[in-house]
Amino acid sequence: MSLDGALLHCVKQELNSLIGARVDKIYQPSREEIVVSLRNLNGADKSRKSLVFSANSTAARVHLTSAEFENPPSPPMFCMLLRKHLGNGRLVDIRQDGLERILFFDFECVNEIGDVVVNTLTAEIMGRNSNIILVRNGKIVDSVRRVSAVESDDSARRVLPNCEYEPPPRSERLNLLTADVSEILARLSDSRDRLSKALMNTLEGISPIFARECAFYAANDVDVTCNAADKSRIEEFLENARKSLNSPTEFTLLSENGKNKDFCFVDIRQYGDVMNKRLFPSANALLDAFYTESDRSGAARQRARELVKTLSSAYSRVLRRLETRKKELSECGEREVFRVCGDLINANIYRLERGMTKCILEDFFSGEPREIALDARLTPAQNAQKYYTEYRKLDTAEKKLTELIRGDEEELAYLDSVLDCVSRTESDPELAEIRRELSEQGYIRAAKGGERPSKKPSEPLRYRSSDGFEILVGKNNRQNDLLTLKTAKAADIWLHVKDIAGSHVIVKTDGSPPSEQTLIEAAQIAAFHSKAREGSGVPVDYVPVRFVKKPAGAKPGMVIFTNNRTLYVTPSEETVERLRDNH
Repeated sequence: MSLDGALLHCVKQELNSLIGARVDKIYQPSREEIVVSLRNLNGADKSRKSLVFSANSTAARVHLTSAEFENPPSPPMFCMLLRKHLGNGRLVDIRQDGLERILFFDFECVNEIGDVVVNTLTAEIMGRNSNIILVRNGKIVDSVRRVSAVESDDSARRVLPNCEYEPPPRSERLNLLTADVSEILARLSDSRDRLSKALMNTLEGISPIFARECAFYAANDVDVTCNAADKSRIEEFLENARKSLNSPTEFTLLSENGKNKDFCFVDIRQYGDVMNKRLFPSANALLDAFYTESDRSGAARQRARELVKTLSSAYSRVLRRLETRKKELSECGEREVFRVCGDLINANIYRLERGMTKCILEDFFSGEPREIALDARLTPAQNAQKYYTEYRKLDTAEKKLTELIRGDEEELAYLDSVLDCVSRTESDPELAEIRRELSEQGYIRAAKGGERPSKKPSEPLRYRSSDGFEILVGKNNRQNDLLTLKTAKAADIWLHVKDIAGSHVIVKTDGSPPSEQTLIEAAQIAAFHSKAREGSGVPVDYVPVRFVKKPAGAKPGMVIFTNNRTLYVTPSEETVERLRDNH
């Protein structure tokens, strides 16, 4: 799966409407991503548009986006350089050489001495060699990835400041938009390879899925050879593809088991019913949906790894401390022996003398003789007090250890809940909320200069039951507290998986008692948004919100409740997605 030059051509056609717009903001959410916000002061649409540029080897692209990206408090060097050279610049042209996977964005800007210059932001979509390069007067100002001659696949090409910009080398392949189909067929006839591979070697800017679809159209077989394929069917497919490129109407996104797999600018039939198809009216909308949804399980998770590592270390540390304290607590169980020894010494003190190292006395509790060690330096009364002192010390230790163990268990439950939240995080803003929570709790250091609050806090997940009841789900512990303690009313229903980390779920009743069907669906949603999402027969507690309380000093997301009942459900992703409220 990769963004090919043909689809990039469609993106360029749609972006041409932005020509004349001015740069409003530039920020760099990650090392390989740039977001450029444009405002159109002259056109009918005066809303701001955001362009995302990515040089990530697995997600290289450029397109309009509606996704929200976290703006780092301290901008990286390349971001500051772009702000300096492109700030308030006007987009005057967008260029593409044939169907190469490169787009050139020309911005008319004013330099340091007031002269008007043209700076070009170049997006090279080349897999692991992808890059974002700022060029002025043919020379490289800087790039997201600096490449020396040693590192480059082409030893003559360097991507370094002040070097001449040279596009990546091109192979002698035909442009589907301009080449005669007869010439394409002539080249294919000379090949003994599979048709899909021959097409990749013949045409520039096409992806493997497009080449396989052509083979499937020609012979109902993606592995057909050039000689065995129907030439008239190949010609028909290529002519239709050319029309689609010149006047695109629909774009295809393929997914399997809820995960996006591939996309193309033509209809894809080679997978039959194995893949689910979604159609989009524009290339930008297709790419935005594909990569935004993929980021939820890819890039955001990757950026959360450091946080998971920190939380796992804290969890292990607390767990080791808990085990040590439980071992010490078990030793406190012997304290009664010391009290009995003290009692026996006091009861028989007339029989004992200083200097004795031990004595054998009848235990009036069991009736059996008991040997008691004595300190020869102490009197019998002092030996009794020594045993009482040891008893009181262990008794006090037991009370303290019991309290500390309870605190450790609560802390483990809290860390477990945060780890669960991180595992289900779908975006960087949500991850930032969890970071702020952990910073407030002292588990991680606050960002230098303070964590910048999000402009718009993330909203809880919304579902609607088959009976029309609104169901809200917290995405993190702070949101759980807000839902349960602020948003929910006393008569609303609160649900949570029993003794397992998961989200708080609220059924908004509006004064009407929910049906059994609604409660079961809400319980399935609660089980799905928990660590038990892969389980079956998951116990889910439910209770009116008025019976849910937060103890003083409790950590975020921690509550206590009474008068609860329990449902046993099996979470189903299909059911949860069906109930999702997208309005």
